[in-house]
Amino acid sequence: MLLKEQVKQSLDFIKFRISEIPQVAVILGSGLGTFAESIDDAVIISSEEIPHYPKSTVPGHSGRWVIGKINGVQTLAVQGRVHYYEGYSLQQVTFPIHLMASLGVKTLIVTTACGGINPQFKPGDLMLITDHINLGFGNPLIGKPENQLGPRFPDMSHPYDSELLRIAESVGHEMNLPFRKGVFCWLTGPSYETAVEVKMLQKLGADAVSMSTVPEVIVARQRHLHVLGISMITNLATGLAKGGLSHKDVIKTANTAGERLGLLLKGIVSTAQLYKRS
Repeated sequence: MLLKEQVKQSLDFIKFRISEIPQVAVILGSGLGTFAESIDDAVIISSEEIPHYPKSTVPGHSGRWVIGKINGVQTLAVQGRVHYYEGYSLQQVTFPIHLMASLGVKTLIVTTACGGINPQFKPGDLMLITDHINLGFGNPLIGKPENQLGPRFPDMSHPYDSELLRIAESVGHEMNLPFRKGVFCWLTGPSYETAVEVKMLQKLGADAVSMSTVPEVIVARQRHLHVLGISMITNLATGLAKGGLSHKDVIKTANTAGERLGLLLKGIVSTAQLYKRS
């Protein structure tokens, strides 16, 4: 079955359950799902019910679409993304992006838990993504032309929207919750990086590394969504701090800083300028 046919079946399922199209979608990374609890008049859809939707198998990713109001703005919060390392194809990983774009979402905010590569960063910092490096060496747009839902060769010169970056910085300043800024790098995982790999990433210019997000952003830009990326630095990458790394530690730090990120997300989503562009 072609991708467009899968999306249509999923779209019919979702449209039957909601009365208003979300203006903005927020994908919530590991341990960051509590933001969805602040949505008013929420309609909750289990992703397991949505036709063709991949199931998340990672702790901290519950697998739900929560649709409702954030300060009057119709918002979709995605609790539980899927990852390439779970055994899904990149087309499956990015299926939710195609679905939300076809639904009518125009603005996408992606959040992710990351390892800090920049030695000036510390756990709990929030980083606005200014650009990214694809070291997963895969691309979700690979495939036959008839299975494309947008341009086959989308421009990636500005994957992260400059106006959204400006808005986010302004909201952080007003709330006295400042952001770092930096370059995000995607590796497939699920193993963490070695110390030598981290040194390589530093030389390449990366400030943070994670196992998600870049494939989603590629498809979002193919579908002409305005994208804002926010990384939560949950740990220092291998070789930059004492001791080893564990997913439990990532979730613990994300939960600790999640309330702060949730406040920032509410402020960003509430900003009317996000929705005045086509």
